[in-house]
Amino acid sequence: QVQLVESGGGLVQAGDSLTLSCAASGRTLDFMGWFRQAPGKEREFVVIFSLPSGTTYYADSVKGRFTIKRDNAKNTVYLQMNSLKPEDTAVYYCASGKPTYIERADQYDNWGQGTQVTVSS
Repeated sequence: QVQLVESGGGLVQAGDSLTLSCAASGRTLDFMGWFRQAPGKEREFVVIFSLPSGTTYYADSVKGRFTIKRDNAKNTVYLQMNSLKPEDTAVYYCASGKPTYIERADQYDNWGQGTQVTVSS
């Protein structure tokens, strides 16, 4: 069984930067990345890293501002978030699995507990 533990959330101002971490215990997973969920909204795809292909997939809303990095030795992924906006406010969840459709949350088997990111204007 895979366990995912997130850290790094917090309260920041618009334009600030923040880095989230997700440490995985257990076996190495093919896909690791992040979703987010704002109050009253569905869980939304943010970014996924594919280990087999080495490809990263970003949501259009974060492209150019967010960067995902993976430390294979530590089985950890990091989400560097720059130029944060109030609309980035959400609970951010780390996800892993072997999805067929990478942007669909129901395709992932493993989830972290979530970490709150709040961006004030």
